Amino acid sequence: MTNRIGNKDVAQQRSKSEKARIKAQNIASEAVKKTEARARYRSAVKGQPAPGA
Repeated sequence: MTNRIGNKDVAQQRSKSEKARIKAQNIASEAVKKTEARARYRSAVKGQPAPGA
């Protein structure tokens, strides 16, 4: 559930530039997560448990 200001969601009060900045930030953090996961599974050996698991 999103936070509310009166009867409107906070997201409705955001400016276009703020929305674009948040979207870019989310895309960047997802890219970091993807590369970490890709590196983790690329170096994995079939049939062996993941290191540190």
